[in-house]
Amino acid sequence: MPLEISPMFAVPFGQELHPNAAELNAELKALLLSREVQGDRYANPNPSLKQQQGVFESDFNLFAWPEACVQQLRQFCWAALGRMIQDTNGYSAEEIQKLQIFSHTWFHVTRHGGFTILHTHPMASWSGVYCVDPGRTPEDRPESGVLRFHNPHHYSNYFLDAGNARLRAPYHHGTWNIRFQPGQLVLFPSWLQHEVMPFYGDDERITIAFNCWFGMKA
Repeated sequence: MPLEISPMFAVPFGQELHPNAAELNAELKALLLSREVQGDRYANPNPSLKQQQGVFESDFNLFAWPEACVQQLRQFCWAALGRMIQDTNGYSAEEIQKLQIFSHTWFHVTRHGGFTILHTHPMASWSGVYCVDPGRTPEDRPESGVLRFHNPHHYSNYFLDAGNARLRAPYHHGTWNIRFQPGQLVLFPSWLQHEVMPFYGDDERITIAFNCWFGMKA
């Protein structure tokens, strides 16, 4: 029998690009920046993470806004997430139609020096981040604004030698970085640790995030 190697404890991770990102993101950016300047009216009143200087976080009801650009993005995100859930769970088309989605959705505007600390999203099964504008990355700051995911195999690098020091993906140690492009959506399990590295651009990094939990209609 030949040697068989399997990724025994794999983490599902989804990515998709919006097909009309330029037009949609222009509308979203104008809307979100106009809401940001209104301060407390749209800011999260009770953030669960310490808010860092240079980061604006909105309240958690963004996908309830009636603006067409928001509803267009909502449809895109939920469609992609639905395909992710159907594929990873093996649901039939009939079963996926019975799925009930509940969510928190919000936006971040990050300016020079802003970042988000390492965290997870308890009490949700799936999370996602959509990039409206990644901001400009200085040449001498290649990790500026990177979305960084941490390997959940916390003991995998306790002992390193020549036998495991150069493991290739998906078996490697360390982190997985996402350098966003406009219109990019990433989907991941809510338990996965992640953070946003400090942003050093001279403009804005704008993202929309969501946490989701589900029920199944009878």
